[in-house]
Amino acid sequence: MLQMSRSLNLTIVDAIGCVLVGCAEQSVVQKPLAAVEAANSHLGRMPNVRTTAYTRIEKGGRRNALGKYLSGRHVISAASDWSRFPLGTRFRICSTREEFIIDDYGTALVGTSTIDLYKPTKLEMKRWGVRNVDIDILQWGSEEQSLKVLGPRAKHQTPRRMIAALQKKSVVPASKVASASKEASARPSSSRTLD
Repeated sequence: MLQMSRSLNLTIVDAIGCVLVGCAEQSVVQKPLAAVEAANSHLGRMPNVRTTAYTRIEKGGRRNALGKYLSGRHVISAASDWSRFPLGTRFRICSTREEFIIDDYGTALVGTSTIDLYKPTKLEMKRWGVRNVDIDILQWGSEEQSLKVLGPRAKHQTPRRMIAALQKKSVVPASKVASASKEASARPSSSRTLD
């Protein structure tokens, strides 16, 4: 009986030791995760975002607002109102796990929170249609970069509307946008993004 009591005590001590070690290891793992979560607190899930789809055969062709080819690869091109989702915003659609980057804009998107997703074929575009989806924001884009790209295009109504909305949000002096307009480079721009 004495020996059984000893082995029971040892089993209990071992169990308590395992629990304590497990808890200690868990708190060590949780601390870095908490630091990452705190650093990305401005990121997160956006529920019920309206999405549509476009493809290269539509007005605007194969290039995005930066003059680069639309991407259908690992990180896929997307268009939005840059005052709502600035240039460079990266996000993932929760249901499909596809990752997108905002590198384009469109006339119909200005004043809305709709995101237009690039699809490589007309069939994929039609299959997507219009969907409300949950998205995870992975990285917010830059309002400053958005203004830098839009500034030279201020003579067109669509960029002008986004510039006005961005200026209201961040109180950027109009002189900064005007100087960006004057520094317009000779790079090609997508006709899809213009009025």
